[in-house]
Amino acid sequence: MSKTIILGGGMTGLAAGISGGFPVYEARPEAGGICSSYYIAPHTTQRLNQCPEDQEAYHFELGGGHWIFGADTELCQWIERFSPLKKYQRRSAVFFPQQNCYVPFPIQNHLGHLNQEVSGKALEEICSAAAVEPVTMAGWIENRFGSTLTNLFFGPFHELYTHGLWKMVAPQDAYKSPLDLQAVRQGASGKAPAAGYNVNFVYPEYGLDVMARNMAKVCNLHYEKCVSQIDAEKKLISFKDGTNVPYDFLLSTLPLNQTVRLAGLNIEKEDPYTSVLVLNLGGLKGEHCPDQHWVYVPQSRSGFHRIGIYSAVDSSFLPGSYRHAGNHACFYVEKSFAGGARPAQAEVEAYCAEVIKELKQWGYLKEVEVADPTWIEVAYTWRLPGSQWVETATERLREKNIFTAGRYGKWKFQGIAESLRDGFCAAEMLHSF
Repeated sequence: MSKTIILGGGMTGLAAGISGGFPVYEARPEAGGICSSYYIAPHTTQRLNQCPEDQEAYHFELGGGHWIFGADTELCQWIERFSPLKKYQRRSAVFFPQQNCYVPFPIQNHLGHLNQEVSGKALEEICSAAAVEPVTMAGWIENRFGSTLTNLFFGPFHELYTHGLWKMVAPQDAYKSPLDLQAVRQGASGKAPAAGYNVNFVYPEYGLDVMARNMAKVCNLHYEKCVSQIDAEKKLISFKDGTNVPYDFLLSTLPLNQTVRLAGLNIEKEDPYTSVLVLNLGGLKGEHCPDQHWVYVPQSRSGFHRIGIYSAVDSSFLPGSYRHAGNHACFYVEKSFAGGARPAQAEVEAYCAEVIKELKQWGYLKEVEVADPTWIEVAYTWRLPGSQWVETATERLREKNIFTAGRYGKWKFQGIAESLRDGFCAAEMLHSF
């Protein structure tokens, strides 16, 4: 019987391991990947893998808030084998700090919140857009939304979000910026319906950590197995702890660029990625802390592009004694970097101090009880115009019986629901060999 193994105990790897019965090898001591939750008690710095019995800890996630969108009834029922789910309706906005102005998201559907001159220009440009196919994301955005909205929001936001790559990468993830002319016109003079890919979402009642841990219990999961080499000729995985595991078929959910390098393949013109520094914060809420679940920020002195407010989604992210008082909040703040350009510790500390200062000035925070940063090496992946790197890398790996799945294995943006489905499909494919 052929031996199949899985690399990576995130959502895709767990789903494949459960549905396929294959062993899973995870580098960290906990399952879940970047969707892992952790806990820190007020005025401490120690990360806890599980919520303490007294519930007195802030609930954070490694990669910032990961909400489950796009899950149909059948998938929700599958997830609820491992954790009950709670349902939410998105509250999100664009914040212009210099004007102290909030515009509901997506901004193109809420032009009536802008001044009349800007709203009129933006509406005219959107409605008169030419039917062309721009090569870059920057060209696609300006053609789709016009120069007024591009200069006001989309340009400065994407400059931060992509760390400048939006001017050179191909258009992608169009569903993040929906365009419905009827909704645009409606929002210019009145109230438009909610729109976008994450209008409704769910989240495990007891946290992603509990969901992942329960998934891991029915999975043949090996912890603290960090890969050092994939010998694609001998079909042998070497781990940093000195152990080796042979395989016939390998499913990797690691980032595609890492899998290619571990397998010793030389594939030129690699597509770019951005890294993200996620700063998790908890403390006394400021007087102007918004009630949105997350806020897009096109202008910030510290250079971050998005703030998520865990506690606005659910009070369970707060320590138990804070949950009903309404005077505390916890956040995740995201700043993008060029792929792999990890800042030194002193730079991280200076940045964290600057973010806290800025959020206090905005009235989001009054007093900080926890500040905890996490570096996410491969956070967002991009494609260069006309690039075939992903297709070439995937095919070269397949020739060696190495298959890829998941958000980073496929080098595309997707949420937890799609990643779980990827795991199911990959397991079914591997069983056919």
